[in-house]
Amino acid sequence: MSQLYDLILRNGTIVDGGGGAAFVGDVAIAGSRIAAVGRVYVTAPEEIDATGKLVTPGFVDVHTHYDGQVTWENRLMPSSNHGVTTVVMGNCGVGFAPVRVHEREITIKLMEGVEDIPEVVMAAGVPFNWETFPQYLDALAERETDIDFATQVPHSPLRVYVMGKRGADMEAPTSDELDQMTNLTADAIRAGAIGVSTSLNMVHRFRDGRSAPSVLTQADEVLALAQGLRDAGSGVFQLIGNSELSKEDQFDMLRRIAQTSGRPVSFTFAQSPQQPGEWRWTLAELAEANRNGMEIRGQVIPRPPAIMMGLELLFHPFSLHPSFQPLIDLPLADKVEAMRDPAMRRRLLSEKPVDSNPHFLNIVAEHDLLFPLGDPPNYHPSAEESVGAIARRQGREPLDVVYDLLLLRDGREILYRPLGNLEGERFESAGRNMLKSEHTILGLGDGGAHYSSICDAAYPTYFLTYWSRDAAPDRKVELPEAIHQLSRQPAVAMGLLDRGLVREGMKADLNVIDLDALHLYAPLPTYDLPTGGRRLSQRADGYVATIVSGKVTYREGEHTGALPGRLVRGQRN
Repeated sequence: MSQLYDLILRNGTIVDGGGGAAFVGDVAIAGSRIAAVGRVYVTAPEEIDATGKLVTPGFVDVHTHYDGQVTWENRLMPSSNHGVTTVVMGNCGVGFAPVRVHEREITIKLMEGVEDIPEVVMAAGVPFNWETFPQYLDALAERETDIDFATQVPHSPLRVYVMGKRGADMEAPTSDELDQMTNLTADAIRAGAIGVSTSLNMVHRFRDGRSAPSVLTQADEVLALAQGLRDAGSGVFQLIGNSELSKEDQFDMLRRIAQTSGRPVSFTFAQSPQQPGEWRWTLAELAEANRNGMEIRGQVIPRPPAIMMGLELLFHPFSLHPSFQPLIDLPLADKVEAMRDPAMRRRLLSEKPVDSNPHFLNIVAEHDLLFPLGDPPNYHPSAEESVGAIARRQGREPLDVVYDLLLLRDGREILYRPLGNLEGERFESAGRNMLKSEHTILGLGDGGAHYSSICDAAYPTYFLTYWSRDAAPDRKVELPEAIHQLSRQPAVAMGLLDRGLVREGMKADLNVIDLDALHLYAPLPTYDLPTGGRRLSQRADGYVATIVSGKVTYREGEHTGALPGRLVRGQRN
């Protein structure tokens, strides 16, 4: 008699992703699908004792940038280290397709500037064995990875593909070129792209300070992409808006995209320190738009979007000072030795940062609201823990305090610069305010990008510990809702309806989690990208097993060698 099931998870506390109460039971898997949930009385060749552990759906991260990494690696870390089993890439209007041979350098330099991926890493790692977007999808379909991945059509390379140098130089398109953008978007969706993305955000620039090709485009061009979704009858639209516009103008653009496309729209949603109460207005507009039949959602990260700074990382408050430039490529120990020289200290403290990119200057300019990150990492510091507060207590200048902090632990100290989601004196507004709305989805982990400045892809572990397990009753996200927000909710938002639930017939993407042992470590730099490039990695304890398409990919955080992850193509018409 043939075996009914290939894998059974025994006696786990099942939190099924639908938002309902947890229950104890078994989960049986046959092939790549969940075959039974409840009590299973037969055996299987492989079984996992989940007694006292959570059994959850695999998590879905809707905002990543693995577009390059997926072409040279088989593991989509750090997402796959934190219970994520499906990622969506191609966000923020940047990526590697479509691209003509002579324009490859533009896509590389754009990803270097916008997403902090070293040029040398991409030049060595990305094979560019494609030109059109359907060809890119076919190349991705050959890849075998530890988790599934879907992708969107990015606006900037599409614009350059249609307009050539004029597109990179941000000239206005002709009506014929707008039609081409619409048709190419529709063709990409029909070939399996899950959506289209753009950025109108002024911080998105090439390394030399030039704006990304999509940033200064007018409404007619953005709506030409939306029309491509309507023509294809499928797909989602992702946008990071222009924060220099009024909130009314920004939201009007979202409405116009939703009306033109007839498809779901999501956008980067964070609470600005300059407009601390604006989130209330935005949530009210979201509710009204959805009552009127438009699917518009805000993508939120459950902790502050933040820059990590340190002597081993891309940025720190002295990284753009003239006297630091000869130190940039030195080994860490040599940097530390040079900075311990009193003469070097005097020079660096007397200088100002110099760079052609105003966004980078802004990043290093804030000295007051910097915080030592610590280990375990403290992502929700109080104002009294800031560099500014320390300096005031000690009667010193903030930069003088920063200098000493950077030299701690032989130069390995990481400083944390939150960029938003500030409420009162604590950086936790997203969890307390925005995550409670039915019109927001978790995202903005940015895995595969910002290798030396951001490490937010570990947010599922943070969310489950800080906002669910350890939270006080007045701000707690109950576990069934937390798992729903990590799994089924983002899956539905992206049209990935075969996953995100522990139900019979669903895709067998699952986690077995020891919630009591769940622990997030501080990020650390590693040097394992192509050409020895650097990236931030972040470990977690408590993930007993992660399963993708019925195959166990991780046990106790260690990769099993299984690579069942594949390209997920969107709906084909």
